[in-house]
Amino acid sequence: MTSTPAPLVRRLAAEAVGTTALAAVVVGSGIRAAALSPDGGVRFLANVGASALALVVLIELLGPVSGGHFNPLVTAGAWWAGRRDGSGPTLRELAGYAAAQTAGAVAGTGLANVMFGRPFAEPSGQGRDGLTLWIGEAVATGTLLLVVAGLSGSGRGRLVPAAVGLWVAAACWATSSGGFANPAVTLGRALTDSYTGIAPGSVPGFVLAQLAGAAAGVALAAVLFGRFRPGRPAAVPDDARDLVAG
Repeated sequence: MTSTPAPLVRRLAAEAVGTTALAAVVVGSGIRAAALSPDGGVRFLANVGASALALVVLIELLGPVSGGHFNPLVTAGAWWAGRRDGSGPTLRELAGYAAAQTAGAVAGTGLANVMFGRPFAEPSGQGRDGLTLWIGEAVATGTLLLVVAGLSGSGRGRLVPAAVGLWVAAACWATSSGGFANPAVTLGRALTDSYTGIAPGSVPGFVLAQLAGAAAGVALAAVLFGRFRPGRPAAVPDDARDLVAG
């Protein structure tokens, strides 16, 4: 079976739609959980469970079109690994993916807000700052990139959707920051003053920690597995193109 990259516009649309849905689930499930239970543990369990399950479904659904990144750092990792031999996205594609993902995260957050009777955009007042949280974000993001790079680079890419969902669920519980691990969704979450929000002033610290963690994760994957060779993120099997064309 041969593979042909989907048109860039279709890939960007898939990334925007996937990130919109992901952000809507992250924020919406948090609002729902906070309304239904006074227990912090139950709220967190519900929010994390819904988010991880949605991520697995969305990667499975849209992965054949765009790679199912929904995260600028996953796209950046693929670009870095394939920059010499053209096996990854180009810089132009990286920029397009990041823009589509960020727009999707903002749209998804706004959609969740509106679904629950809130303004489309309401800056969060929930500060999340400090070295311990930034270390948590670096660990969550670095391991995420290690999971994607390690499985893809060792020929086990089919396991990525489930592995990513499982790691995200684990990182949310195990790290001090709650495992945001995604700059686009972090920015989106600054626009909801609800359970999953983050104050706009806390976003830069989280994003810098995510960048540092991602760099460490990609470097560690190279040491452990050799150079990450993800293939083009938008490869669509020729015999599946008719299924996604409509």
